[in-house]
Amino acid sequence: MLERLAQRHEVAALLTRPDAPAGRGRKATAPAAKLAAERLGIEVLQPERPEHPGTEVVVVAAYGLLIPESLLANGLWLNVHPSLLPRWRGAAPVERALMAGDTETGVTIHRTVKELDAGPVAAQRAFRVGPDDDAGTVYARSAELAAELLDAVLPEPSFAPQSGEPTYADKILPADRELDWSRPPEELLNQIRALSPHIGARGELDGRRVTVWRAQVEEGRLVPVEVQPDGGRRMDYEAWLRGLR
Repeated sequence: MLERLAQRHEVAALLTRPDAPAGRGRKATAPAAKLAAERLGIEVLQPERPEHPGTEVVVVAAYGLLIPESLLANGLWLNVHPSLLPRWRGAAPVERALMAGDTETGVTIHRTVKELDAGPVAAQRAFRVGPDDDAGTVYARSAELAAELLDAVLPEPSFAPQSGEPTYADKILPADRELDWSRPPEELLNQIRALSPHIGARGELDGRRVTVWRAQVEEGRLVPVEVQPDGGRRMDYEAWLRGLR
């Protein structure tokens, strides 16, 4: 989002979260948005608590911290949400849409308000979700579409209330990653698609713990395509099976 906006608009500053420990070594790691801003020559702000960056408009995308009402009252805050609100308000809209087997999703630009993803809508557009799409492809399409929508919204924003019954996209927890092989294969495939390529669905195959990154349904059963054994690298499922023999 930052890179796309910087190509089209003047971005005064990036407000992002502080560097945080990551990886096995728990080394302090910069957010990806910070690295992009540094490449683009954009000022980076990383306060422990949200602060107003001093601009007329603030575009919020996956910030991850609650913005106080006192800041929301100062200028216009526009939230980029990768779903067709009010469907899938919350932390994991792309993952929950794929898990539910949605064949359509989209992007909503709305005013940020105190209530979770409940602000009035400035722009919204849908796109189809194909059977081979995973979270990675949906997020990429969403970023592209969001930049297009913001092009139209930023010059002269106007808003309309959200319409319809809300549904909620709860945060992905460790239990959401576990594959229950007794479930229908289509549901398992949707779970794998929803968690790839960033988190991964976990399960046991041939007595070994693996992460399943890609799979397909063949003749009514789920067939893994790409797996990653614990402590190993990603590989074709057939290659992994040969290594077990």
